[in-house]
Amino acid sequence: MTDYTTPETQPVDTTIDHYLETLTDRSQLVVEPVLEEWREQFALEEFDAVDTDLCREYSRYLNRQVDRDDRELSAATAQTYFAYVRAFLSFAVRENRLDTNPADANRATELLPDDDGKRDRQFWTATERRVALEYCTRRVDSALTPPIAPTPIVRERLRNRAIVAVLGFTGVRGAEVFAVPGDDRRDGLTWADVDIDGNTLTVFGKSQSYQTAQLPDRAASALERYRRVLEPPTEAWPVFPTNHYPSKRRALTEAFSDERVETMLERRDIDEILREHELAPPSLSTNGVRSILKRLTAQLAGYTDAVEYDEDENVYLKPHGARRGLGHELYTKGSAELAQSALRHQSVDVTHESYSDIQTADVADRVGAVLEDDS
Repeated sequence: MTDYTTPETQPVDTTIDHYLETLTDRSQLVVEPVLEEWREQFALEEFDAVDTDLCREYSRYLNRQVDRDDRELSAATAQTYFAYVRAFLSFAVRENRLDTNPADANRATELLPDDDGKRDRQFWTATERRVALEYCTRRVDSALTPPIAPTPIVRERLRNRAIVAVLGFTGVRGAEVFAVPGDDRRDGLTWADVDIDGNTLTVFGKSQSYQTAQLPDRAASALERYRRVLEPPTEAWPVFPTNHYPSKRRALTEAFSDERVETMLERRDIDEILREHELAPPSLSTNGVRSILKRLTAQLAGYTDAVEYDEDENVYLKPHGARRGLGHELYTKGSAELAQSALRHQSVDVTHESYSDIQTADVADRVGAVLEDDS
């Protein structure tokens, strides 16, 4: 369809489309979602609202996204995203949509996170993943060895092993599995989202759409064993329900009056009541799973030298570190496409960008080998 609008009357989304047409197909795949998020974040329709103050707010927004579990945005990536928007605004100037580029002003960029050129590569190594699983399995075996531990303890230990296995082998983001406070769309994985036989999980991805994540056998078997003991009364039950008592109580008060809740709790355990009435408690939150992993890492550090824990420096096995670790391992073994598939990157170019340090090291090794051959 022919676009008869003049540059002065083009809306922002139309100008974005025109800009993307100037890029290669690969660049479009990387740049388009960034520009669309920028436009939607500020509900931009016309260029009248695009000024230095808005660009400054975008810098602030990117700064807040850094190190969030549901974004995994590094300072370097935040700087890159801003550069994509700045390049688009330069195009808008050439299209007579703007007089000058507001993103070029110092005020626009001073709130961006500092990038010292060193990437945060906190990730689970293959050894850390193996040791964590071994430790969790020993804890499970100990709870199931006569005299068998009380059911809540058995469930907790099976849950912790399942958490490590799911994070360590599937490549999911923490925000795709656990509830994100303040985001009603990210309310945690339920058993309806788990297909153990089909080796898949259905998650609400970074793309703001539902995606299928792979579930390798070791993670699937950990979930299956955990489910047998958890005994979820419905498929809508969270895979990892919270142990936060006030949150579980809220699930009761949403269904019954305060007076009736008090009466029920005088006679029975809150978990029994929730199960009987099939009232699903909230999922464990991203904050909750970080606390679990901190405790687990502290225990592991006392168990083996292979795992580092530093409370003051916030060093522990973080949820997003499991995803980074899986991608890192697959990539270093020469499986860039497999890493892309496992991490659900939009294109293999995104995977290459995420692990560009590995490419650089590989090039250095190969250059060194060639120079040695010439000597």
